[in-house]
Amino acid sequence: MKKYLVIILATALSTGCYSQTDKTISMDSSAKNNPAYSKTDSNKVNLTEQEWKKILSPEVYQVAREKGTERPWSSKYEDLKEVGTYYCAACGNALFKSDTKFESGCGWPSFYEPISKSAIIYTPDNTYGMNRTEVQCGRCKAHLGHVFDDGPPPTGLRYCINGVVLDFEKAKEAEKKYNQEQKNG
Repeated sequence: MKKYLVIILATALSTGCYSQTDKTISMDSSAKNNPAYSKTDSNKVNLTEQEWKKILSPEVYQVAREKGTERPWSSKYEDLKEVGTYYCAACGNALFKSDTKFESGCGWPSFYEPISKSAIIYTPDNTYGMNRTEVQCGRCKAHLGHVFDDGPPPTGLRYCINGVVLDFEKAKEAEKKYNQEQKNG
């Protein structure tokens, strides 16, 4: 019986990130009242945990600073098909372009490539008896999720990202085209 339980658990853990919380996550942008948030500043952000706790929502803080995980399929970004850019909800750093997003079936927004080499920091994560690679924001070191080597071409990678630590900005051209189609259609 134990052997089957181990196989089931290993299978469940290998197909996605491990959910550490049952909290319902609200998806509010943390840009409000956050002096560290900027989509143009590339300087590293070095705040104390007390400062982060004051400026981030409890949900964003729990994932970004305490390395939590939102419940699978709870992110408004899981099924989002809009064209644009995904940013770090803690600091505004550009992380992923929408054209690198794909449906992985793991329950979290998944991407196959970051927007730049400096957008992401990679750190070993051996928690829960697993060998994984944690991905953090390259600007503020917020915990974003993990990267796995079971993604699609061209990289073969799957960046499994907590949606609560993402902000999204629709591409201006796509928004303009959509609005024009609504007028004409």
